[in-house]
Amino acid sequence: MIDASLRKAATRVLECCRAHGLQVATAESCTGGLVAGALTEIAGSSDVVDRGFVTYSDAAKRAMLGVPAATLKRYGAVSAQTAP
Repeated sequence: MIDASLRKAATRVLECCRAHGLQVATAESCTGGLVAGALTEIAGSSDVVDRGFVTYSDAAKRAMLGVPAATLKRYGAVSAQTAP
């Protein structure tokens, strides 16, 4: 169960996506799926949430998200350069 402030933020994300006809895909690492979990805990979120990835290892980031090995080596797994 998520706390009230996280639930409120997740609800706002879902509402914004609905208003703009967008879907959400998450790619998480250190959060371990917290973002996807917060979104999908809200009933009816399946109209917005498409998929989620928890890619904790560098190998998973490379294989599932296409993060170049050179980016991981130069900037590390927890960096703005790796996140986009």
